[in-house]
Amino acid sequence: MGTYDHPNFKLDHQPHKVAIPPPQPFVKSLKNTVKETFFPDDPLRQFKGQPPSRKFVLGVQYFFPIFDWAASYNLSFLKSDVIAGITIASLAIPQGISYAKLANLPPILGLYSSFIPPLVYAMMGSSKDLAVGTVAVASLLTGSMLGAVVNANESPKLYLQLAFMATFFAGVLQASLGFLRLGFIVDFLSHATIVGFMGGAATVVCLQQLKGILGLEHFTHGTDVVSVLRSIFSQTHKWRWESAVLGIGFLFYLLVARFVSTKRPKLFWISAMAPLTSVILGSILVYLSHAEKHGVQVIGELKKGLNPITIMDLAFGSKYLSTAIKTGIVTGVIALAEGIAVGRSFAMFKNYNIDGNKEMIAFGMMNIAGSCTSCYLTTGPFSRSAVNFNAGCKTAVSNIVMAIAVMITLLFLTPLFHYTPLVVLSSIIISAMLGLINYEEAIHLWSLDKFDFIVCMSAYFGVVFGSVEIGLVVAVALSLLRVLMFVSRPRTSTLGHIPDSSIYRSTDQYQNAKTVPGILILQIDAPIYFANSSYLRERISRWVDEEEDRLKCSEEESLQYVVLALSAVGNIDTSGITMLGEVKKVMERRGLKLVLANPGGEVIKKMNKAKLIEVIGQEWIYLTVGEAVGACNFMLHTYKNDEKPISTGSTSGNKENWNDDNV
Repeated sequence: MGTYDHPNFKLDHQPHKVAIPPPQPFVKSLKNTVKETFFPDDPLRQFKGQPPSRKFVLGVQYFFPIFDWAASYNLSFLKSDVIAGITIASLAIPQGISYAKLANLPPILGLYSSFIPPLVYAMMGSSKDLAVGTVAVASLLTGSMLGAVVNANESPKLYLQLAFMATFFAGVLQASLGFLRLGFIVDFLSHATIVGFMGGAATVVCLQQLKGILGLEHFTHGTDVVSVLRSIFSQTHKWRWESAVLGIGFLFYLLVARFVSTKRPKLFWISAMAPLTSVILGSILVYLSHAEKHGVQVIGELKKGLNPITIMDLAFGSKYLSTAIKTGIVTGVIALAEGIAVGRSFAMFKNYNIDGNKEMIAFGMMNIAGSCTSCYLTTGPFSRSAVNFNAGCKTAVSNIVMAIAVMITLLFLTPLFHYTPLVVLSSIIISAMLGLINYEEAIHLWSLDKFDFIVCMSAYFGVVFGSVEIGLVVAVALSLLRVLMFVSRPRTSTLGHIPDSSIYRSTDQYQNAKTVPGILILQIDAPIYFANSSYLRERISRWVDEEEDRLKCSEEESLQYVVLALSAVGNIDTSGITMLGEVKKVMERRGLKLVLANPGGEVIKKMNKAKLIEVIGQEWIYLTVGEAVGACNFMLHTYKNDEKPISTGSTSGNKENWNDDNV
């Protein structure tokens, strides 16, 4: 294949052959496919050639990384982790209480959720910097999705059961994705989707916190901006100026603290301590002024003691089971995407890798354990992890230290939160949410990729004007639509010759690339599947029509050859094979010759099995575009001299030695 053996003339060099890969047994081929799909990181490599006892140890270390790095743990690491753990605990306690209120759950659940899950993650997680806890977006999703079917005030016990069940199903989903190596599913939540979704959710959360800032007792259960604003401005006569002054004052303090920490990273502790400082100052202020008697709402009594066991509250026979499953799936995927993205970001700074599938297993197991111990959904929030990173954490022991600090709080310090004003919690939430509205990234998306910007804004406005679920569905649907567009409408381009070289490149990208007289060179930049084969057949025909029209208008010599550069076609299915055969027939009817250049191993193997090589002709399949063009030029030159046109017209070309096109 790839040589031209015409009886009357011969090329000045023999083109290289396109090799057909040796056949592989079906079982081996299937094994390789499964391995590349589900085990691209080859996690079993470390077990090869090891004795059974060592395999057991490696297996334990794989699922419980703490047994891997604990042997090298030292006093210096402990000192750093203790400082980081205490620092993030000061942030976790007020945030936990605040986010629990956001999910319409008792505030104490926010503390419970900062005790058990971090301990589980410390044993099973692979990130050194991730700080585990509840997050605002998942809390908002839990509150809105469960609140749509059950009123938390009217049926608090049932609502709690659904929250624990949703957490359980989220954990099962996350762990299953990890065990089954299906983490790539989460990748369908694109970066643009997450930016828009997080920004929209943060906007809604900020608006909802006006309830606490203004001291309102009755508020809408809707999450869209119209419902929230209507609820706020229909109750102007119930606004509490005392609460508003207190809330605005603490919000200003929190924003100033964050600004200082942003400008001077070494002062990160100012921002980290600000929420707890606000809670302490707010509680003292309310206690001394008896502000709770003047319209300032307070948390009230928090139950002392560690997490109650709630495994019996997982009512799988409940009529609301489908709601719990749906909530668990949605919140689980969002939490998973956020946690893994945060973990990978900080791992990059410290130059180590985290295993996405191991992280999924860790997240899943900590949420399953949490659902049985009075916790709701947890993941790795960015704000808490950033504080952990800046505090100098060395390992996941910082999560253990945080859990111990929360345990001490649960056992002895909960009565101190009795007078904590809700308005302070609202201020803490607003200050945290403003950091999630990443308008700079949205501007960057606009300048970089307009479609990604549309996806981002669709997610944002879907959340703000519809609901959290609508925004998520719209954004994911648009992301999937783009994937389908990439698959079904692959890019094709014409190639031209770069002067003074043997290189062929896109004429759109390289303005100095020259077309070759009598030859149209087309490059297909994607695998050929059933989803795009019809489009490619029509697009190739349109390229030929446009080229012939251009030649007629410019009175240049007519088209003789169509060269398809297949170097970017990594695979092809039966529909693609059929399409190539049809293109061959169409070209023949138009008096043109179809030439293939650089088909990959999978492509040429399937062409051989389908007998398509015989249809196209072995002498018309070349290793490079340069060799294909050289052969076509040779034919055009020879027929020109012999005055024997091979199709609709004859062209002349310079006979050159095209050895390598680097395509």
